[in-house]
Amino acid sequence: MPPETLSSFMEPLVGSVAGFLKMGGPAMWAIAALSVLTLTVALWKALQLMWFGAWSGGAQTERALALWARGERGAAVSVLQRRRSLRARLAHAAMLAASDPALSVEAAQAETLRVARGLLERARAGLRALELFATIGPLLGLFGTVTGMISAFQALQEAGTRADPATLAGGIWEALLTTAAGMAVAIPAQIALTWFDAVLARVRHDMEDCATRVFVPRPARSLPAQERPSEKMIAAE
Repeated sequence: MPPETLSSFMEPLVGSVAGFLKMGGPAMWAIAALSVLTLTVALWKALQLMWFGAWSGGAQTERALALWARGERGAAVSVLQRRRSLRARLAHAAMLAASDPALSVEAAQAETLRVARGLLERARAGLRALELFATIGPLLGLFGTVTGMISAFQALQEAGTRADPATLAGGIWEALLTTAAGMAVAIPAQIALTWFDAVLARVRHDMEDCATRVFVPRPARSLPAQERPSEKMIAAE
């Protein structure tokens, strides 16, 4: 697209946005800044969780846990080295703690719990900000509406008997714009917060499962009845 065409397209758009923000007053500008922050935090959080492997299948972690269950501890630890997913990092830390002869089982489990808490704390970074944005968005909108209504009724009082109902109605709907804008910011922020919470709850469950499989060996598979040695055979031996 030529620069002249792009400029002719952007100028009316920028003017319309600026006019819309001007109608809402200072509260509308604050809500606009809040919307930019909400979008930035939500995108950053999605990229961070993707980097942490929140949506990966965990195939390498399952492979390492299978090797660990077969007693191939060195191979299991090497598989998880330099893996960045939360599941892999916790499983790697649990294997190192369980393999450390200087640590008792309780101490190894405590160390694994410490690492898990640190990983989950890093994974939850930014969620409090989204929660704050979802809370203060409607409040900013309500604040703008209240101040706009005050201005509208002040103008009505000054006009006295010459007040024009159309002018009053125009002031009221302009004041209500901030409430709509605040809810338009809060609803996506709350949706993103709920989604991220659900993703992290699933990741936390998977991390607990990985740590349990490291410290609690799976029971041996019981043989079918026809494969079990009979009492007569045991007595014969």
